[in-house]
Amino acid sequence: MSTIVRERDGAAAGVPALPAVSTLPFAEVWACDFEYLAPPGEKPTPVCMVAREFRSGREIRLWQDEFGSRAPFRTDEGALFVSYAANAELKCFLQLGWPMPARILDLYAEFRARTSGMGKEQSRSLLAALSFYGLPHITSDEKDAGRALVMRPTVVRVRAAGRTGVLRYRRRADGPATRTHAAAHSS
Repeated sequence: MSTIVRERDGAAAGVPALPAVSTLPFAEVWACDFEYLAPPGEKPTPVCMVAREFRSGREIRLWQDEFGSRAPFRTDEGALFVSYAANAELKCFLQLGWPMPARILDLYAEFRARTSGMGKEQSRSLLAALSFYGLPHITSDEKDAGRALVMRPTVVRVRAAGRTGVLRYRRRADGPATRTHAAAHSS
């Protein structure tokens, strides 16, 4: 497989220790997020993926021409796949022909369960979940700008600067999401 994998040392990358993760009975715990194009009614076309292993801080960033025939991280019973609104990521797995993760934790479902019945209806977005737990996150304007960059596929595919911009956006958008898991399971 000609997958390009970039690894980062957890401590050097500033990945915080997550005490709740250390108690989980899995050898690896992976947070994963894709950016993709999906016209209404169509299957998604994955553009890029960022995944981070919670304990080691190992990070994998792949572009669409770097996807292999399998996920670039463990998806067997010994690993936990973590995502916010995992159905979107799993649609990308299906589109790429990747085997489904054996163990999945959907933080969207966890957040809904945690906030259900709290009275006033609130947003269920990732940014809302991060705000709820008091965790730092990108602004909605930054998120919109990153998504707009992904929606311009000719610019993104052709220019290295476009790729760098999208991957930087994904990393900034997903970094705090790894802390959401710890907050959701420590309260």
